[in-house]
Amino acid sequence: MKSSARKVELASVDDLFTTEENRQDAAREKVMEIPLGELFPFPDHPFSVRDDDTMKETVESVKEYGVLMPAIARPREDGGYELVSGHRRKRACELAGLETMPVIVRDLDRDTAIIYMVDSNIQRENISPMEKAQAYKMKLDAIRRRAGRPAKENSAQVGQNFQGMTSRELLAENSPDSSSQIQRLIRLTELSPELQQMVEDKKIAVTPASELSYLKPEEQALLVETMESEQATPSLSQAQRMKKMSQSGELNEDTMLSVMSEQKKPEVDRIVLTTDTLRKYFPKSYTPKKMEETIINLLESWLKKRQRSQER
Repeated sequence: MKSSARKVELASVDDLFTTEENRQDAAREKVMEIPLGELFPFPDHPFSVRDDDTMKETVESVKEYGVLMPAIARPREDGGYELVSGHRRKRACELAGLETMPVIVRDLDRDTAIIYMVDSNIQRENISPMEKAQAYKMKLDAIRRRAGRPAKENSAQVGQNFQGMTSRELLAENSPDSSSQIQRLIRLTELSPELQQMVEDKKIAVTPASELSYLKPEEQALLVETMESEQATPSLSQAQRMKKMSQSGELNEDTMLSVMSEQKKPEVDRIVLTTDTLRKYFPKSYTPKKMEETIINLLESWLKKRQRSQER
């Protein structure tokens, strides 16, 4: 009979004295209480941490129940840890007078950390257009680098990513915005700081602002001066015309003033409700079509109730 000794693999010393439970525990992520002073913000973190009413509610919750969901951080080269998610929770801990907070430390490279940071924040309510613009731009650049692509201005031309999807399609897959809206938002990062602030202050809407982003820097500076002198902001049609003039080399002080001094046509009597406006009222699983059907059904119920009330 042939010996079967060759088939026997000798266990290591660690295996001999370590139980399966110990091994599973070692592989499991650990939640650590880390001093707040050792937690640093993510570089170029695009999402604002505001001391508003929502923060007050979070502080009260932290005081009563503690931090229920650990933050995510990665080791920092200069010591301490770099927060990937949990910036608002850290601020709430500071206001609540705590010295530490629960954190899961992961060894993430910068691009993976950027993607995780954006995904964990982009679904929040009350995110301004410029915050979204900066976040999507950061994530798009990270996806490109991970895919080994050269940086190009028009991401629709960079080819296909994993599983036959473009970078912007990957962005839309994990975000509340459509692919076209993401394109418009990313264009906002090409605006001058003055025009970006106007978008932030809701003086210029996202769609015309994205058209204005195609103007040259000197043309954008001239536009800011013209808006101040005319006390007006461009409509979508005016922004589109100035974009075309810029591309054809016809945009100058005179032509810009001519466009901006035109009396805007009165708005058509209509109501526009964007997906972004309605999203907070519906479960995340609802598609735009399902949202529309629900709204119609609610309006039908309201109309019937109103008619019955009038008949009494």
